[in-house]
Amino acid sequence: MSLENLTFKGGIHVPDRKEFTQDKSIEKAQEPNVVKIPLHQHVGAPCKALVKAGDTVKVGQKIGDSEASLTVPVHSSVSGEVKAIEQLYTHDGYRVDCVVIESDGLNEMDESVKPKAKLEDLTRDEILEIIKEAGIAGMGGAAFPLHSKMSTSLEAKVDTIILNGSECEPYLTSDHRMMVEHPEKVIFGLEVFMKYFGLDEGYIAVEDNKPDAISALRNASQGKNIKVASLKTKFPQGESYRIVDAVTGRKVPQGGRCKDVQVFVTNVCTAAAVADAILEGKPLYERIVTVTGNGVKEPKNLLVKIGTSIGDVIAQCGGFNGTPGKIIAGGPMTGITQFSLDTPIAKGVTGIIVLTEEEVKPVKVSPCIKCGKCVEACPVHLLPLTISAYSLQDKYDEAEEYNALACIECGSCSYICPAKRPLTESIAHAKREIKSKRKKS
Repeated sequence: MSLENLTFKGGIHVPDRKEFTQDKSIEKAQEPNVVKIPLHQHVGAPCKALVKAGDTVKVGQKIGDSEASLTVPVHSSVSGEVKAIEQLYTHDGYRVDCVVIESDGLNEMDESVKPKAKLEDLTRDEILEIIKEAGIAGMGGAAFPLHSKMSTSLEAKVDTIILNGSECEPYLTSDHRMMVEHPEKVIFGLEVFMKYFGLDEGYIAVEDNKPDAISALRNASQGKNIKVASLKTKFPQGESYRIVDAVTGRKVPQGGRCKDVQVFVTNVCTAAAVADAILEGKPLYERIVTVTGNGVKEPKNLLVKIGTSIGDVIAQCGGFNGTPGKIIAGGPMTGITQFSLDTPIAKGVTGIIVLTEEEVKPVKVSPCIKCGKCVEACPVHLLPLTISAYSLQDKYDEAEEYNALACIECGSCSYICPAKRPLTESIAHAKREIKSKRKKS
């Protein structure tokens, strides 16, 4: 089977705007004076603080954990003194407990941060425990606890592993730079998954607008049973179900998961974090963040400590280029607009995009002209115009009949709509109403 020019049906082509940072090497961000580390920055149960005001902590020390099965622990990203446990807003708009730590600037490492055993000597259970204790959650944006995803996928008897390196969101280049600068970490992480699942081959899927990343991975994987697939550059190619479709031809059922078609998918930076956890004993307390857009003076790819404020990160990129019109955490298609510069960077924040006032001027919305472009673009093969129309009339039962809950909220329909209809927004609203009704019944 050819692994070139793979894709799925539907989707859209958008200007990728990656020229700001695609050639910018990863820089280590400046040491923050204060970090505010959320105790809930992952899917599942929030952690409870293991420290209190006045305690001294070290880098990599566990400061939050939970007995729940669907959760991951949280670690300190600096050494210093705990000043408070207080509730703050996170990038996704939730108000959660955060551990506020004043850095002493020494970066003293916790004694627990040390290399683990060689991969060949680790058992399946030991691999899972290392990943869990390292606090690794999916770093492509979803932040799903990795150990939980691995254990349930093992039960489903997956036969295919795919590392997602497509990074199809415009502007973002954190995955790209990881693959170019540290391909050996990505490869090692994939080998960990291969051992865990008992498989002798694995795939890495990368969009063809990153030829240097494809080349770096293919060179690093020589002599190994690892295949690098080239995907067509198209949005939302990086959505896990579209990756599965493109690489294997398998269709994940509505309401299902990748494991239902015996495929395990995770992000390339997540794989690199697994490599760090085993090779260095390093928990997930920092990540690469792309800081970009016309609204920032010096776009960069920064290695940022979890808990650093968005304002501090932007300041390290020269500050704003004029008055910002909008600041987005994540990509412009699926990311979340921010209302405060004090919001801390979390495990799932892939980038900070600063748009100018001119770029975010409101557009005029006009009536639907029934052109069908949204239907052609929808990667899930829905009828966005119909679902949206029912939602705008508060007819949520009818919207549900047209499979509103299957929408992945990728934004393709809204982007392609010549009438500038709020398709994605109205469908997302219908989904919330349908789910709320189900909970009440």
